[in-house]
Amino acid sequence: MNSLTSKVVRFHKTGDASVLKIENLPVAEPSENELRIKVEAIGINRAEVMFRNGAYLETPQLPSRLGYEAAGVVDAVGKHVAGFKIGDRVSTIPAFSMGQYGVYAEHVIVPIHAVARCPESFTAQQSAAIWMQYITAYGALIEIGQIKQGQRVLITAASSSVGVAAIQIAKSQGAVVIATTRGNNKKQFLREQGADHVIQTDSEDIVAKMAAITHDTGAELIFDPIGGPILSQLAEASSKGGRIIEYGALDNEPTPYPLFTALAKGLIIKGYTLFEITQDKDKLENAKTFLFALFNDKKLTPIIDKVFTFDQIQQAHEYMESNQQMGKIVISL
Repeated sequence: MNSLTSKVVRFHKTGDASVLKIENLPVAEPSENELRIKVEAIGINRAEVMFRNGAYLETPQLPSRLGYEAAGVVDAVGKHVAGFKIGDRVSTIPAFSMGQYGVYAEHVIVPIHAVARCPESFTAQQSAAIWMQYITAYGALIEIGQIKQGQRVLITAASSSVGVAAIQIAKSQGAVVIATTRGNNKKQFLREQGADHVIQTDSEDIVAKMAAITHDTGAELIFDPIGGPILSQLAEASSKGGRIIEYGALDNEPTPYPLFTALAKGLIIKGYTLFEITQDKDKLENAKTFLFALFNDKKLTPIIDKVFTFDQIQQAHEYMESNQQMGKIVISL
């Protein structure tokens, strides 16, 4: 196997999607507590776009790999690997350095703590489209938010893969889901995913609509990847004692803290990433147990918006940046 080469996506400088290059590199053998996967599908995430731009939590060491989510078949195992064997169908969990282990490649080596079996009924494409979005939503709604039946949950930018996962998880717990989207073209899609109400932010005022929907009581939990000036509106749309969980920064504008509204309502405004879950062994096991049960019961099903080929990696990133997607963007190998 040492003579085997693999197509790998790397970038030698940060920038737009054109910096992504497909290169042939030797395939290494997995080290202790690592295994190697022959990749069949890759899930594309906003984090990888930000990493490529040099605007992410991790700074790329150039030339850098990238990618968090892949699914395929184990084709080699390192020493001390228990629980996985050659031939197992597996997918990767975002619990590693992208620069070190990035999974945009035909063959990838990953640490075993970041590997899970594929749900039995899921295809490789579906299995590459679950962990980033569902663990992110699980951590916010279940681990932190502790949502209960009948509670109102406001999910902004809800047509993203994480937004869709959040809708599905919230509905599985009996919550009332209010979703936002900018344009009219995604409203029906969000209703089909289970949203009870949809606010079109290009033409509707969030605060006024939330007051009408909730009879002036607001949302007990708000899950937001946008940040920026909208945070003040979200605080107004929150219930007394409500929680606002910020998990992204899609808006490049500064994010002013809504101090007086937070004081008046006793709000909790928390920054959050899924690494709070994936880097804690016990929390990650709890997340996997919770999610596998719902995958197997078909209460959670990843929505795949569009599939690209490996050679179309630049186009896949450009498509994500166009914000047209409704659900997950996937690469098929």
